[in-house]
Order: sequence, then structure tokens, then C-alpha cells
Amino acid sequence: MGDADAPLPPQSLSARLGQWIDWRHAVALSAALDARPSPPPSEDVPRVHAEDGECARVRAVLVKAIEGDRAFASPLGAPTAGEAAGPDGAPPDYAFFRQRYVALQQVMEAETSHLRGRVRGMAARHAPSLQQLAAMDAVMERALGRHERALLSALPELLGKHFERLRQDAPGNAEPSTVRPATAWLDLFRKDMQRLLLAELDIRLQPAEGLLAALRNTPHG
Repeated sequence: MGDADAPLPPQSLSARLGQWIDWRHAVALSAALDARPSPPPSEDVPRVHAEDGECARVRAVLVKAIEGDRAFASPLGAPTAGEAAGPDGAPPDYAFFRQRYVALQQVMEAETSHLRGRVRGMAARHAPSLQQLAAMDAVMERALGRHERALLSALPELLGKHFERLRQDAPGNAEPSTVRPATAWLDLFRKDMQRLLLAELDIRLQPAEGLLAALRNTPHG
């Protein structure tokens, strides 16, 4: 993306987290840490493998949604229906790709948030030792969710800068093959956009996958 030389943040991760968690969340987090666990209901025995399968299903559905999106659906070099080219045959404007990126972000947020809540609920029912972890995760999701959304919402802007760089440097990106020189940069951009979306999906799935890892390593009861 061209930002590999960005300076390191002046503060440590713990210091920045301290600024993000306000006093209300700090009180809720303290309560979660001090809470006494209760025995899970005997009639409800969660199945870890079922949630493992659900996590894999959600990932597969979202990967399919990303890879099958109309931003990437056309053959290399050919504009899609949503990419109305100008009268001079100019490539599409970045607004189309931004709209598709934001739409996919919304789908990812809804699906991964639902999955996280489901796995968290299962963890709380699985064993008393995981009730505290589930409660802490709920507080952290509320405390950090707004900041996470703000950071991830900056990705389309960074992607737009990447789009403009590639367009400006288009002659240097042309390859003497079946790809037309006028659109080689656009094909490269699409691949980069897709890779960025898949990387964001990995980040969004980390909390649910972390809870699942704890479930796998904790005996029931």
C-alpha cells in the first residue's frame, strides 16, 4: 500500500488502550474480573466442534462474498456493469470501489459480531473458568468497538490513495501479455483490494477464534 515506512506510534499498546477505555468500561471490566463464577446448567452441554464448524462456515461465506463481489467479478481489464467508463474509454472512478469496500465491511462487521457473541455465550455456559473470559470479552467489545470501527473505516481512504498512485504510474505497470496496458494497473489494484479485504476479515475473526481456542483447551464443567 506504500505506507511501509510509517513511523512507530509514540505510545505503547497498553498506554493507548488505557486512553480508549473510559471509566465506565473500567468499572465494568473490574466487575467482570471480580465476579464469582457459577456452575453451568447441567441440561445445556455445549458442543465445541459445532462452534468450530460455525466459525469455519462464517469465514467461508465471507470469503465467498469478497471474492465474488462485483468489484472483482469481471475478466481482467474489462469493466463491470457498475464501472461505467467515460466517453473516452477511461477506467472507472474510485468511488465505485469505495462503495463496494464499505458495503463488504458492513457485511463482515455484522457476521463476525454475531459469531463472536454466539461463541462468547457458549464459553460462559461451557465451564465456570470461562465465564470471566466471556464477561471480559463483552466489556472489551463495547469499549474498543468504536475505536476499531474508526480505524477500519480509514482503510477505504488509504486504498483510494493506492488507486491514484497506480493510475498515475500506469505506463510502468503495463505488461506485454494478454492484459491490455491501459488496464493492467486496474487489475493489480483489484487484487490488492481483495487481499486487503481478506486481511481485514482475519482481524475481525480474531476475537471469536481466540474464544474458540480457549474452549478447546478447557474441559467442560
